[in-house]
Amino acid sequence: MKSLKIPFLLLWRLWFYILMFTSLLVLSPFLFIFSFKQKHYHLFWKVARIISKILIYGMGFQLDFKAEENIEPDKSYMFCPNHTSLMDPFVLIAISKNPIVFVGKKELVKIPVFGFFYKRVVIMVDRSSAKSRKRVYNMAKQRLQNGVSMAIFPEGLVPTEDVVLAPFKRGAFGLAIEYKIPVVPQVYYDCKRFFSWDFLKGRPGVLRVHQHTFINTKDLNNKDLDALKEQTYQLMYNDLLDDMEYMKDINRKK
Repeated sequence: MKSLKIPFLLLWRLWFYILMFTSLLVLSPFLFIFSFKQKHYHLFWKVARIISKILIYGMGFQLDFKAEENIEPDKSYMFCPNHTSLMDPFVLIAISKNPIVFVGKKELVKIPVFGFFYKRVVIMVDRSSAKSRKRVYNMAKQRLQNGVSMAIFPEGLVPTEDVVLAPFKRGAFGLAIEYKIPVVPQVYYDCKRFFSWDFLKGRPGVLRVHQHTFINTKDLNNKDLDALKEQTYQLMYNDLLDDMEYMKDINRKK
């Protein structure tokens, strides 16, 4: 029975890339114009949200977003979601009305069409280079104004599918403390199950997102960095442990 599903899964996956490249090409004039100046980034963000919603709903997904605390306009935040799927960034963009600047891997520049716009609006980091990490701090200072926030997947990678939550890197929390912006823990329960990196796994479904109460950093300094990182990790880790569907998927091969 599973072998009968394979052709449909592969066609469904192909449909994702058709949607992505078609929407990028159609909307590329707007993306190109709005990516030139930082003052136009809020317009770029609106177009990016359209593309993200096309991908999410076009693939047969729905969003179920629950927030314990709401984002305020004209205020900056550090978004820290868990990373399980290629769909994660699009989910974050779709649910966020306020503009967010991502800190991302430089390798994604190589993707045709997508990479062209990626390098214009994402702060790219080479995690193996101290010079590159310092550059992130300098660029972040320029971006964190007028209600623009930042997003970093603190795991720094997409962990293997039997890992609940990979250990966090320090970068997101150092930036949050440096610029006194709240950390926003977001838990994505379903992206791994419904749109895994495994091409032979997945299906349409409801993508649930839990946005936790923000963690204040106003009174913190660099001595508190590891404690902040651990606090965020434990909050998200325990949330994932408590989700039966997520843990069922984690343990499916055991």
